[in-house]
Amino acid sequence: MGPGAIACLAAETALAKNGQHPVVLDLRAVTPVADYFVIVSASTTVQVRAIGEGIQARLREQGVMVRHREGYDLARWILLDYGAVVVHVFNEIERAFYNLERLWGDAEVVPWEALARI
Repeated sequence: MGPGAIACLAAETALAKNGQHPVVLDLRAVTPVADYFVIVSASTTVQVRAIGEGIQARLREQGVMVRHREGYDLARWILLDYGAVVVHVFNEIERAFYNLERLWGDAEVVPWEALARI
């Protein structure tokens, strides 16, 4: 499964778990750190955890294992590192504060549905 397909499946799973405003940033022209960031938010810590766990379970079903994860203790910002794809699950307040979309403003926002075949 390629990075685009991983990003697509993560965003799709987040929406299925009632994630809000999923955004995929294409970082390939901006940094060697990752190919894509998937950013999504939720209104409660319970929901942030559920989205993070749902993404991990769905990707694990496809044979994609998380390399590193952080933030489950407080569940205000969960980071799931899949190598070429990094998933950020925020509560609404943290997402507004850190505003990764602005911080990585040079990255192109891509429609996640189109990434399924990449």
